[in-house]
Amino acid sequence: MSGTAWNAAVVVAAGRGIRIGGDVPKQYRSVGGRAVLTRTLAALAAHPDLAVIQPVIAADAASFYHACLAELDPVLRDKLATPVEGGATRQQSVRAGLEALSRNEAGDIGAPGLVLVHDAARPHVDTALIDRALAAGRAHGAAVPGIAVTDTIKLVEDIGPGIGRVRETPARESLRAVQTPQAFAFAPLLAAHRTAAEAGLHGFTDDGALAEWAGLDVVVFEGDPRNRKITQPSDLIEADRGFSGSDVRSSEPETDAMTTYVTRLGTGFDVHAFTEGDHVWLGGVKIPADRGVLAHSDGDVALHALTDALLGAIADGDIGTHFPPSDEQWRGASSDRFLAHAVKLVRDRGGRIDHLDITVLAEAPRIGAHREAIRARIAEICGVPLTSVSIKATTTEKLGFVGRAEGLAAQAAATIRLPEADEA
Repeated sequence: MSGTAWNAAVVVAAGRGIRIGGDVPKQYRSVGGRAVLTRTLAALAAHPDLAVIQPVIAADAASFYHACLAELDPVLRDKLATPVEGGATRQQSVRAGLEALSRNEAGDIGAPGLVLVHDAARPHVDTALIDRALAAGRAHGAAVPGIAVTDTIKLVEDIGPGIGRVRETPARESLRAVQTPQAFAFAPLLAAHRTAAEAGLHGFTDDGALAEWAGLDVVVFEGDPRNRKITQPSDLIEADRGFSGSDVRSSEPETDAMTTYVTRLGTGFDVHAFTEGDHVWLGGVKIPADRGVLAHSDGDVALHALTDALLGAIADGDIGTHFPPSDEQWRGASSDRFLAHAVKLVRDRGGRIDHLDITVLAEAPRIGAHREAIRARIAEICGVPLTSVSIKATTTEKLGFVGRAEGLAAQAAATIRLPEADEA
């Protein structure tokens, strides 16, 4: 891209989404089997005129984000810049993304000529809307999508709890409900953000308003009524229905919204004996230990059991069928490859992974301190939200080979959904 004009997009995903309820921010909630943010990133990254997508996420959202990243096609993933940490307000988060893009000037590609700013919670953004945003941004330097307002709007003054006096009724013909992606010449928008921050102003809720404050002429181009922002639980339900049966890896329009799914449950079990060593692998995490395990691969009993659970759910053999221990290419192999293969087989069948549950049986090592790292790693490999992964541990009260500390074992269960047609 050196010496050529290129375009970027900042995806604002640092919000807490608390109004929608639950303990998972709305941008990481699932719609049609994929996280909202995954769908948003995929739509932008699939556009040929956007070279770099700059995500902005909360400081404590890395595991959620990596789970979304794992769901994306590698070709699309290559367009994503390393995410940066957002601020306390949307305005501060956008500036963080812009500043990250500006640092390209120190390299050999320069800063982008045009930047789109888009809300992560608007996963319905499509190619046509992005085309209009880029065209309006090139032509005018500052442009926002808007749709006509159908309700009558009143400007009111509060005069008591829940009561307002009407001051004005604007003509709705001149009103627009503004959406994202909003398009701007990069340098003027970054300058406007810096000036606002220096002035101690941090409350702008959209970049069009900030650009207006900075003296830029802002135009409104045609938005898309389908490009709704997910705000309420009902929005999630509606989006889930709309995206049902689709696959984010495809840039084709969403289809087959009436697909019926059948729930399948698969289970898996694995065991390995201890041997000399200084660590064990559990759930994709290397855990220090006074012994290792005897295995053809890395001996990760948790991932092996989970791989068998997913293969069992689609009735496609077991881990030994797909990765025979007699094959030397799998000697010492990392078990995340096995699990990723099983996940791909589920998704190739049009399936969705709903929940993964693992129990480790061992006297040692203790996994309590590693529990969240294991959950995050499994969520990343499988491309599911962190809340869809459970990891537990127990002993066998000194009974059996586990109780005698001769080895460790794991059992797993995987709940998936397959299209009903796949049952035939």
